[in-house]
Amino acid sequence: MTARTTRVASLAAGLLLLAACDVPPPPPPVRPPPSAPGPTAATCPDGFEISGDQVEAASGLRAFGITLRNCGDRPYHVDGFPVITMLDEYGRPIGITVGTGSEPVSSPDVWDRPPEPIDVAPGETVRARVLWRNTVTDGESITGAHLTVAPAKGAAAQLVTPNGGIDVGTTHRLAVNAWTKVDR
Repeated sequence: MTARTTRVASLAAGLLLLAACDVPPPPPPVRPPPSAPGPTAATCPDGFEISGDQVEAASGLRAFGITLRNCGDRPYHVDGFPVITMLDEYGRPIGITVGTGSEPVSSPDVWDRPPEPIDVAPGETVRARVLWRNTVTDGESITGAHLTVAPAKGAAAQLVTPNGGIDVGTTHRLAVNAWTKVDR
C-alpha cells in the first residue's frame, strides 16, 4: 500500500465511524404555533394556537402562563387540564411527573379552580399555568428546553419554549392548572 492509499483508507474508516455515531432523533410531530394571525387552514390547522408567557421565578418556584387562542372560525371546547410533556433540546420527551392543580408543587392558590367546560369563541382566549420548583437535593437535576401543550388528551399538541428552559431540579415534577376564562 502506498502512503496515499493508507490515508484514503484511514479517511474512509473515519467517515464510517462518524456515520455510526448516535445522532439525535428528529423532534416529535408537534405543530408550532401559527405565525400569521387569521383563521385560515394554513395558519390555524387545529383551530387554536398556544403561546407562553415569560417564566416568573421567586424563591425556587417557577410559574409559566400558557394561553390558548381560538384562531378558527367556530367555537373551540375545552374542559379540564392541558396535557403537558417536557422535551429536551432535541425534542425528545423527558420522563417527569405532571400533576394537576398547584399542590404537587406549591400551596393551593387562586389558580386552583375545578375544571369547567368552556366554549372558546373565535378570537377569544383561555389560560392555564404550569408550575415547578428548582429544588436540587440528591439525584439528577433535570432541565427541559420545550413543552408540548395539548388542550386535552387526544388533541393536537403544539410546541412552546419557555425562556430559560424548565429547570425542575431533582423534583422531576411539573404541575398544571385547569383552563380558565381570561378576564376582560
